[in-house]
Amino acid sequence: MKKTATIGENLPDFGAKRIGAVNWLGVWTLYVKEVRRFLKVVGQTVLSPVITTALFMTIFTIALGGSRRFSGDIPFPLFLAPGLVVMAILQNAFANTISSLMTSKMQGNIVDLLLAPLGPGEMTFAFTLAAVTRAALVGVFVMLSMFLFVDLQFPHVWALLYYGFSAAVMLALLGLMAGIWAEKWEQSASITNFVIVPLSFLSGTFYSIDRLPGVWHDISMLNPFFYLIDGFRYGIIGHADGSLLSGAIYIAALNIIAGFVCYRMFASGYKLRP
Repeated sequence: MKKTATIGENLPDFGAKRIGAVNWLGVWTLYVKEVRRFLKVVGQTVLSPVITTALFMTIFTIALGGSRRFSGDIPFPLFLAPGLVVMAILQNAFANTISSLMTSKMQGNIVDLLLAPLGPGEMTFAFTLAAVTRAALVGVFVMLSMFLFVDLQFPHVWALLYYGFSAAVMLALLGLMAGIWAEKWEQSASITNFVIVPLSFLSGTFYSIDRLPGVWHDISMLNPFFYLIDGFRYGIIGHADGSLLSGAIYIAALNIIAGFVCYRMFASGYKLRP
């Protein structure tokens, strides 16, 4: 019995590439696209946060006499510097992902991302890695600027790497969730102003939470930003106000949950598909 040929069965292969379990080329392409996006305005995305953070340090150490104050046995500038570095990392990782998604949604080209041969996990990974890259650049340059004010030491490098990386990942994922959820720029700005900024300023950046009374101390212990800053500060001054182990587990659990939520939002097309 003669076999009937199916359409396209005998067509030649003109170099088409097969996509494996993970589309690494697609992930790399999206990552490079996101990195190039923020590097095109490097003055706004990298240089501006460095100058702003240096101004904070100048005000607290020079204008307000911070160089003569101490937090316990630690000079206040040395106590303040790690908190300012992490705060810059947090804000820039969040800004990178939320601005990218909001711009794509407002310009109507989000459909290009949805039609690309990328799974929800691959999109989450690429966006997060790009935000971590921006946060790392900002963090390194802010750290270098801190040497103008205080002589930093690094007795526990592992804490710097773990908590710095975890901070960038957490805020990148929160930025993804906020960017997918928000439908207007006003909504995205409200998340920044009423969630991210308060959590940053009330996380022990400018003070030790050991000075807070009763319930306020307990509330601060629930703030994940506190553990990020406290752990990062431990890497520089060798002292932590909270439990490093509890903080590391708490942060890791929150990042896993946030990553899963982003995965599900991309997979379901929540507020992305018409």
